[in-house]
Amino acid sequence: MSDIVYTARIELHGHIIDSLTLPRVFSAIMADGESDFEVEEFIIGRHKTDSSYARIAITTPHQSRLNELLDELRLVGAEVVDDTLAEFVEADLDGVFPDHFYATTNLQTSVRLTDGWYEVHRQEMDCGLRLDPNSKQVECMPMHWVRRGDLIAVGKHGIRVVPLERARNRELFEFMGSTVSSEKPKKLLIDGIANEIREIKAHGGKVLLVAGPAIIHTGVGVYLSEIITAGYIDVLFAGNALALHDLENAVYGTSLGVSLSQGKNIEGGHEHHLRTVNTIRRHGSIRAAVEAGYITSGVMHDCVKHGVDFILAGSIRDDGPLPDVITDMIVAQDAMRKKIVGVKIAIMISTMLHSIATGNVLPADVKTVCVDINPATVTKLADRGSHQALGLVTDVESFLRELRNALVG
Repeated sequence: MSDIVYTARIELHGHIIDSLTLPRVFSAIMADGESDFEVEEFIIGRHKTDSSYARIAITTPHQSRLNELLDELRLVGAEVVDDTLAEFVEADLDGVFPDHFYATTNLQTSVRLTDGWYEVHRQEMDCGLRLDPNSKQVECMPMHWVRRGDLIAVGKHGIRVVPLERARNRELFEFMGSTVSSEKPKKLLIDGIANEIREIKAHGGKVLLVAGPAIIHTGVGVYLSEIITAGYIDVLFAGNALALHDLENAVYGTSLGVSLSQGKNIEGGHEHHLRTVNTIRRHGSIRAAVEAGYITSGVMHDCVKHGVDFILAGSIRDDGPLPDVITDMIVAQDAMRKKIVGVKIAIMISTMLHSIATGNVLPADVKTVCVDINPATVTKLADRGSHQALGLVTDVESFLRELRNALVG
């Protein structure tokens, strides 16, 4: 083996021990049998609120391997000492990132410019980074926002991320942990979620609900309506199905033709959802139907009456759809991006695709709870990068009933 070695130094800041940043760094270096490290300085915080610091020298016999290792370590929060500035190149086509563009995570990110580090605005995963050379503002941007001439970050030099840290107090989200289990004390957890919602609302934060049609099919839309009426929901993300079946229930007392009070199919009930969507389309919007007195109850009625913003995103299987449904997926994504500003907690209930779509646009510091009878929903959400999502495996009726009791009494 050559006697030549290549060396770089990294620094770690923050709660690097209990957030497992330091073990991840050691593991990545040790996984390469030819690389080595030396801890040159290590300061451990003496109390649970104190941060720690480490400076580590890394050596490898190959420059290419060192570069790969540094790229890997940047993603877990390492700052490369004497790193070069972040590199930006002009996009040559509308809607296309330059080759070798930096692909973002949902973790807080900073970039190094000529006069220091700048925090990235509007953090979102699976985007690029655009620099405004006049204001020196760097923001995440989806691919379809790119315009020819935009300055887009390429490579990984001069870019650092801040990993999620363990809570300083034994709070709800630490207790829930990162595993998905049906054997945790649900009432205790739901009471904790209610407390989180109250705390967030008290400090001016917003609560986002991502809701699937099972809420209506199971007859528990009434619980959600009470929570909305009490002022605990600010934004609703859903699809055509939840809104349409809620409106059908308001008009006919059925959901997909099944009576929610009797639990049986109603003669001719299979037409109810089509007749409902047709009449709403005649009114022009859900709001217009509510204001005209056609819709007098239900989740959508209460959203209109209590100022809850809602985004309804369509799919290929939608009937109608309702006039409020956004059928262009790019337009729907951008509408969601606007409405998540100020959101501090997202509650996702029984909707896998909408949960994943919402997780894709949320920064990692938004507390996220995914409620589903199927544990695979939470697993898929985490697999797509929403590692902050915590799962509660239960049926929608039990969850909403207990949440309503905890919030409204």
